[in-house]
Amino acid sequence: EPRGDSDGPRRGSLCDQHCAAINNTQGDLGCHLHRPRVPPAMSPPSCCQQHSDEVCESCVVKTTLTAENAVEANKLSNNYKFGFKKWKSHVTERPWEDRSEIVKELYSDLNVIRGSGGSTATCGNILYLLLFGWWLSLLYILVAAMMFVTVVGAPYGRLCWDLAGYFLWPFGKVIQQVEVPKSRRALGACEAGAEASGAGESSALLGGPMPHRWRPPCWADAGYWQCAGTVAWLCLGYPALVLAHGLVCVTAWLLVILIPVAKLSARTTARVLLLPPERVLIRRLRMTEVPLEGEVILCCYRAVNPYYYKYAVDGINVFAVNLLPLVLVTLVLGYVDSHNRLTSSPVKFTLALLSIMPLSYYIGMAIASISAQSNFAVGAVVNATFGSITELTFYITALIKGSREGNRCYAEIVKSALTGTLVGCVLFVPGLCMVIGGIRHQEQRFNSRSAGVSSALLFLSVGGVFAPTLFSKVYGKLVCGECHNVTQNPLGHYLCHNCHFDLMENNGTLFYSHVQPLVYTVSLLLPAAYLIGLFFTLKTHSHIYDIHISDCHMPGHHHSAVVHWSRWRALVILLLSTLCMSACADLATEHISPILTNSTISQYFIGVTVLAMVPELPEIVNGIQFALQNNLSLSIEIGNCIAVQVCMLQIPILVLFTIFYPTNFTLVFSDLHVYASMFSVVLMNYIFMDGKCDYFQGTVLVMVYFILLAVYFFAPSPSGC
Repeated sequence: EPRGDSDGPRRGSLCDQHCAAINNTQGDLGCHLHRPRVPPAMSPPSCCQQHSDEVCESCVVKTTLTAENAVEANKLSNNYKFGFKKWKSHVTERPWEDRSEIVKELYSDLNVIRGSGGSTATCGNILYLLLFGWWLSLLYILVAAMMFVTVVGAPYGRLCWDLAGYFLWPFGKVIQQVEVPKSRRALGACEAGAEASGAGESSALLGGPMPHRWRPPCWADAGYWQCAGTVAWLCLGYPALVLAHGLVCVTAWLLVILIPVAKLSARTTARVLLLPPERVLIRRLRMTEVPLEGEVILCCYRAVNPYYYKYAVDGINVFAVNLLPLVLVTLVLGYVDSHNRLTSSPVKFTLALLSIMPLSYYIGMAIASISAQSNFAVGAVVNATFGSITELTFYITALIKGSREGNRCYAEIVKSALTGTLVGCVLFVPGLCMVIGGIRHQEQRFNSRSAGVSSALLFLSVGGVFAPTLFSKVYGKLVCGECHNVTQNPLGHYLCHNCHFDLMENNGTLFYSHVQPLVYTVSLLLPAAYLIGLFFTLKTHSHIYDIHISDCHMPGHHHSAVVHWSRWRALVILLLSTLCMSACADLATEHISPILTNSTISQYFIGVTVLAMVPELPEIVNGIQFALQNNLSLSIEIGNCIAVQVCMLQIPILVLFTIFYPTNFTLVFSDLHVYASMFSVVLMNYIFMDGKCDYFQGTVLVMVYFILLAVYFFAPSPSGC
């Protein structure tokens, strides 16, 4: 709803202005935040003196976000809903007019002539020369010599000679497609030999006379592909150059910042090398305003553009596109090379773990696309069903493998990963976002009331998850593996090793009669509390967020939504990504055994770091992007939402899974997990108490997280591993 002149009875009041001034939360990229300015003379005490506390508390943070269309507005609204996945990228095509000049340059073809931007001898261009330019130029010289030897391909030899100089340093040069005069086309078909074209034309822009060009074997376009010179070119010269440019294109695309070089090679292969030689003209640009004659095919000024991390293909970020082939390689190596003849188990485990990152991205975008194009009920079901599918897939496959092998180590790894996700999302994710956002913004504010709801649920969930552990510590019997008398006195002190609380005393009476019923009770209460939290934040107390979405009413803008992924396409991608995720998780658990047995690093550390945080990398990137745009509320909510889902959804689902498929997983954690989780939640609530933060507070959270990682690194491996 747009905030107009009829904004309610409190419009224009001091309280409304003060609360609007408190809110400096900005919308997503391309959206604008509308809020009234507060006179400098007004101070918070004057607001509270003239208005009741009830009114001041009710207005809290008011945010009005503008969106290009209804689908994008629905996505923005879902970002502020509890239990919904927060997604930064657009799910619809943005209007070209709304994009910045930097982004427009990313999607432009390399055929635009711009004014002089200074010297072309930049570090990026020199990098191109070292990586590609010298050997591409040498290859063109060799191909040119080969075409001269064929005689009939001499025009193509001259073209390759000119292109050798171009690709050695293509910056500041232009390749044109010129028209051949009709009088020359009528000279006849397939004239043998080579004849210099006496073109003495000149241009002030290009400077100097037009270079000579060998006359082709065939002047008639209709018979171009049947000429002997063209056949020799397509059989001898063109394939080698296509392979070379293909290698350059793939390498430059994978490096991302060198995508202009990839475009240069692709356009050369598809256009320049397939034109008749006499229609290709290469010139060096000079400072002038005289227009070029003929179509400009290529005009490149720089090889490196650091902003290509924003580049997207059909709404998919370029990094997710580049990592997609890694998924195919992982699946092929994992299931075809089952005996590790080509690669070892650690390599397969690493590939499987890296493949989870792009699959997590595709799952997240599919969920955001479906939710933005559906009603609230469908969006809530999709987010609740597939929101934690990445983590649950790995945990369940690990528990199944541990149950089949009778190895308790897998259950301990799952517990470590659950704890690592909880601690990382409570400390590392918001801390890192606060540090990066604080570098750009001196002080950042967020909605403390909405963060308070997540904090309360975190306290409840952590207390519920670790209740069986505390119960077992109180009523369990301490059993030690080895005890030695230190003082040689029967009544002296004993030093014991491998101590743990035994819950199976008296044929498991304590566990089956007391601990297990408590675990089932907690597993039922936690999802119920999650549903109550959803009902509270989305239905009865939705004014806590007070987010209003309005359309942009700007001249010339079209508001029709052109979605990147339709609902059915998003659903198919979601199901395929989930299937591939299951396969990669199965490969990861299959090849983790050598790492657990041969590694000198504690299994606690492996579970808390690698297995816990790698699947959350897309969420971390989203949080950083929100923080950079001064929208710290969503950065905090990303971490809180994941942590709440770990305790209130993922753990109860694992407990429910163990009922139907018995495993070694019990909801009894080690002391280290309990202390680390509780300390993290308490520290997070203390930092977020005042509703504002800076990079120093974020540094504190990150440092505490690294201290906990050091504790896990030096901790001994859990019993059974």
